[in-house]
Parts: sequence; structure tokens; C-alpha cells
Amino acid sequence: MLLFLQQPPAAPPLPEQLQAGQKLFAAQCGFCHGRDAMGGETGPNLARSAFVRDDTTGDQMRTLLRNGRVDKGMPAFRLGDSDVAAIIAFIRDQRTNANGARRTVDAADLQSGNAGRGRSYFNGAGRCATCHSPTADLAGVANRLQGLELLQRMLYPSRSRTAKVTVKTRSGETIAGTLAYRDEFTIALTDATGRYRSWLAREVTFTVDNPLDAHVEQLAKYTDDDMHDVLAYLQTLR
Repeated sequence: MLLFLQQPPAAPPLPEQLQAGQKLFAAQCGFCHGRDAMGGETGPNLARSAFVRDDTTGDQMRTLLRNGRVDKGMPAFRLGDSDVAAIIAFIRDQRTNANGARRTVDAADLQSGNAGRGRSYFNGAGRCATCHSPTADLAGVANRLQGLELLQRMLYPSRSRTAKVTVKTRSGETIAGTLAYRDEFTIALTDATGRYRSWLAREVTFTVDNPLDAHVEQLAKYTDDDMHDVLAYLQTLR
């Protein structure tokens, strides 16, 4: 006779883990999903998400955080295991305790930065000036984009059309082209002839050269003040 034992419930998260998860979520995810995970201007409400509800082990959320969803504009996050666990714990806690009301972003919340500090960060620690120029690609950016839209473009820029990928198959064939699609299961490119080609990621080796990776890396370094300071500086570029 087979006995099926019920999996014991997971221990509740410690207050310190929830506090860490709240800070990480606000810094990394809050501008799309809201600082409380209940939805922002563009990101879905994770407190009412069926994906979160059905992921009882947290494995799918962990994979999503690790690999992102580039087709949906969500970057991969380079976070340690404890940070990932803290973010998942915070999202689950919000699902348990939140009333599900969708939040909006108050415009005043975006005006707390210091433009002088933002300029220093742009030219210094943030290394933004290695790719961008206030007199070239960013000239007049504050006239084209305002408020939350400008902040979102700064944190999560549109998918780069210049991202390149080189794929090597098990047979030894090497194919290079423009990155067309990537998720945790698939890698695809458009080759020099315009042909779309895709492979299971586990069956090939590949390298991606994407200029926007610097923005993804920056997400793990920004403090809340840094983000608002750089935004304040960008708002002066008219």
C-alpha cells in the first residue's frame, strides 16, 4: 500500500526577511509593479496574480527573477539567493495581507531628487556617460518623456535592436545575428539573410552582446536616492 504524505507547510518568513524583501522589491520592481506589489502604472498587480498563487514552491518566481522576460520588457536580475528569497517572501506576504487595491504613482514622489547629485552620478559612479551624452542622444529628452515615463525608460529601456547573439550548435555550427527573442527556454536570432532561427536554450551554447545590459546591471546598484537624483538631472535636459 502506498502512503502519500502531505508536504508540511513552509515556515513563515522572519520579519527581517520581509523587511529586506520590501526594500529590494521597491528598488528593483516597484516602478512597474508598485512599491507594494499591488500594481503600478504598467506592471500587473502581483497580490492578485494567478502566477504567484499557483507557484506554491516559488520555483517559477525564482526562475522569472533570474532570467527575466525580455519579450515583456522585464530584465533578468543578478541577485543572490537570499535576496531572491526575500523578494518572493515579500510578494507572498503582500498577497496574503493586501486588499488587492491597485495603486498609482503620485507625481510628487518622482520629484524628490537632486539634479546636481544626479549629474555627478551620471558622469561618475553610474558610468552613464560612457554610453550617453546630454548633448547627443539625450538632448531634449525631458521634452520627449516626462515623469514616470522618463523614469521607466531610464530603468527599463526599450529592447535594443542592436543586441547581437552568437549561437553554437552541438554539431559545431556557429550562427550569428541580431537577437530576436530570449527567455529561459528559447534563444532566437535573425541572421544576415533576414531568416528567423530559434533553438532550445539547453541544446546550444550562446553569447549575447546587448548594450542595454548595462542598464540591467545598474538596477542592482541603484539606491532609491540615486534613481531620483538621476531622474532630476535628466529632467533638466530640455
